[in-house]
Amino acid sequence: MRIGLYGGSFNPAHDGHRLVSLLAMKRLDLDRVWWIVTPGNPLKSTGELASLAERMAEAERASAHPRIDVTDFEAAIGSRYTVDTLAYLKRRCPGIDFVWIMGADNLASFHRWRGWAEIARMMPIAVIDRPGWTLKATHSRAAAALSSARLEEREAAALPVLKPPAWTFLHGPRSHASSTELRRLRRTSSQGAR
Repeated sequence: MRIGLYGGSFNPAHDGHRLVSLLAMKRLDLDRVWWIVTPGNPLKSTGELASLAERMAEAERASAHPRIDVTDFEAAIGSRYTVDTLAYLKRRCPGIDFVWIMGADNLASFHRWRGWAEIARMMPIAVIDRPGWTLKATHSRAAAALSSARLEEREAAALPVLKPPAWTFLHGPRSHASSTELRRLRRTSSQGAR
């Protein structure tokens, strides 16, 4: 079984998240993608964070694919950090070939994540291009540190079975959808309705 793990606040989930998942499924030959809806990102403000139940419901609607599973297990296991979540999954599911999926915007700041180098040694990583982030991501501190582990994009289907550190940068259809922009539009809409 080859499973892509796609974590985030999903505040709110949108078509861009689904597009990333479908691209990863196709290019990495994945059986499934699990959306890990986090209790909250330690690097982001929680001021506009919708409840976990609301974000789960929106993620279920946005995923709309039989091979995308939406989960909130991170809250159940009490994890706030990706490194802890991935270690938990590796222990619990030793026979599964997992791949961590992240957007190019996350690679640009990956060096700020708790245990980022450990994450790279724990699991292969697929970075999906995002509008406006290609150069920032590929020239980031983490990309430079992991440059010798980068897999050519044309070989991406092999990524799930490679011994980490291993990562690739995938190009494909890109979405301009943004959770930040969707929250801004909702605020503006609710203020106009008053």
